[in-house]
Amino acid sequence: MGSNGLKPSLQASEAETGDTPTGSDLNPTAPHPRLAKSYHRTKLSISILSSLLAFVLLVILIVTGVTRQLAAWSNSLASNEYIALAIFVAVLGALQSCLTLPLRWYSGFRIEHRFGLSNQSLTRWAWEGLKAFLVGVPLMLAVLFFLYFSLETFGRMWWLPVGIVVTLLTVVLARIGPVLILPLFYRFTPVDSGSLRERIAGLCARAGVKIDGIYSFNLSKNTSKANAAFTGIGRAKRIVLGDTLVREFTEEEIEAVFAHELGHLAFGHIRTSILIGTVSTFVGLYVAALLYEWSVQAAGFVSIADLAALPILAVWLSLFALATSPVGNLVSRRHERQADAYAVKATGGAEAFVSALRKLGRMNLADPNPHPLIEFLLYSHPPIAKRIRAVTTGQL
Repeated sequence: MGSNGLKPSLQASEAETGDTPTGSDLNPTAPHPRLAKSYHRTKLSISILSSLLAFVLLVILIVTGVTRQLAAWSNSLASNEYIALAIFVAVLGALQSCLTLPLRWYSGFRIEHRFGLSNQSLTRWAWEGLKAFLVGVPLMLAVLFFLYFSLETFGRMWWLPVGIVVTLLTVVLARIGPVLILPLFYRFTPVDSGSLRERIAGLCARAGVKIDGIYSFNLSKNTSKANAAFTGIGRAKRIVLGDTLVREFTEEEIEAVFAHELGHLAFGHIRTSILIGTVSTFVGLYVAALLYEWSVQAAGFVSIADLAALPILAVWLSLFALATSPVGNLVSRRHERQADAYAVKATGGAEAFVSALRKLGRMNLADPNPHPLIEFLLYSHPPIAKRIRAVTTGQL
C-alpha cells in the first residue's frame, strides 16, 4: 500500500530489471546476458519456492487440524486472549521461518556473493535481518491485536475498522519512516557538492516543489548495486541516493536520476499510490471477510474470532494480494514511464538519463531478456531496455 520507506525507482535488480534487445549496440557495458539471466532465474525460482512452501505449510496446518490443537495449547498457557494470540502467531511464524530460512539465506546471501553483488559478511546479513524483525514485530502485533479486537467487537463488519487503521498506519509510516525507521538500517548524509546542489536546487525551483533534502545513504555496506529512492510524505519528503550511485555516476547522470525522482513528486504518484493502496486494502479486506466467514462455517469453527481459524483469513488475504499485484505493478510501470519523461524534459536531454540507465543495468546485473509474462506479473518498473528505447525514440 502506498510508497513507504525506500521506494525503488531506478533500480535494475530482481524484478526491476531490463532486457537488451540488440545486445552491445544498446548497452555495451552490460553484463553477459547468460550471467544476468542465471542470476534472475535463480532469485525468482527461490522466491517462488519460498512463498509456496510457506503457503502450503499454512494450508496443511489448517486442513490437518494442527491449528486447532495449537490454539487450544496457546489458550491453556495464557488466560488473556491477546497473549494467547501472540503465542499462537509466534509458533506459526517460527514454523514458517524454520522452513524458509535456508532459502532466504541462499537467495539473500549466498547467491548475492556468488554473483559478486554482496558486501555483507554472514554476521552482518544476520544482524540486518534481525533488525528488520525487531522493527516489524511490534507493528505486526499491533495490527493483529486490533484485527482480533475488531473480529470480536464488530463481527462481520470487522473489515471496515481494520481497513481504516491500516490506512492510517500506512500514512503514519510514510511520514515517520524516513526520519525514524530508515536510519536504523542506513546512515544518511546530505549531498553537499556545490555544483550538484545548484543543479538540484534549479530543478526544484523550476518544478515549484519543496523537499526536505537530498541525501546519500551507505548502500555499499551491503551491496555493490546502485539505487535511488523517493521517501516520505508531507514535510518528511526526501530523495535519497545510494552511495554507490553517487560514487559511480557523473553529476549529469545524478541530476537525471534526481529529476526522475522529482517526477514522481510532480505527478503526485505518492498520493495516487496511497489512494490506490487504500482502495485495494478495503476491497481486499471486504472480499476476504466474505470468503473467511464462509470458510469458517464450512470448516465448523466456533466463530470468525476463533483463534484456530485465523490462518484461514491469512490464506484468503494472501490469495487476494497475489491476484491483484499485477494491477498494482501495471500502475507502477505507468508512473515510471511518466517520471522518465519528466526527467528527460527537466534536464533538457536524454543522453545523461540513458547513460544512467545503462550503468544501473551493469551495476545491478540486469536481466537482458525477461519473459513478457514475468514482466507483466512481477515488474513494478518497465525493463531498462524498454525505457531506453522509449527515451531514444521519443515515445515516452
